[in-house]
Amino acid sequence: MKSNAWVFNGVIAVAVVILYILHFSSSSMPVKASAVGGAGTKVAYFEIDSIQNSYEFFKEVKSALQVKDMENAKELTSLKNTFAAKYQDLQKNGRSLSQAEIANRQQELAQLEKNYTNKEQQLSQELQEESFKRLQEVKKKIELFLEKYNKNKEFAYIFSSNADLMYYKDTAYDITSDIIKGLNVEHNSKK
Repeated sequence: MKSNAWVFNGVIAVAVVILYILHFSSSSMPVKASAVGGAGTKVAYFEIDSIQNSYEFFKEVKSALQVKDMENAKELTSLKNTFAAKYQDLQKNGRSLSQAEIANRQQELAQLEKNYTNKEQQLSQELQEESFKRLQEVKKKIELFLEKYNKNKEFAYIFSSNADLMYYKDTAYDITSDIIKGLNVEHNSKK
């Protein structure tokens, strides 16, 4: 269904937003010693797909959006079934109806079709807005956590890894597990 694609496109959009350079100023979380070695600018990265698969809050948001999408699909299916039933009734009984009755039923079908289209657009727009809002919440929680994580300014940059944008990465600078652990601890403590 188009709405399912919207949810997943929203998730991908958040991933793209997170890919931008995250430069932060404060944290008290431990930093992997292997990620701070070497001279020059210190960088770290995390695997966004691992965050999406393991961060409990993200999974809750994704699940809630999928539930809303399924509810929307049920509502639209109901409208579609009403239209189909009235259309079939017109086809079946059309010969025994007067021209005026046929015109009235055709007008009713046209109105049902218009209502369906309007409802589909409305639900799609609402889901899109809700997806954007909720995924921004996820992004903000990750950013706030990274600020705390990088409190001692060990890293000048923390990137999100995406296969399309990163061609090489040294796993010594991977802080994904620290981030997942910290995000889930924070999320569970706020429940």
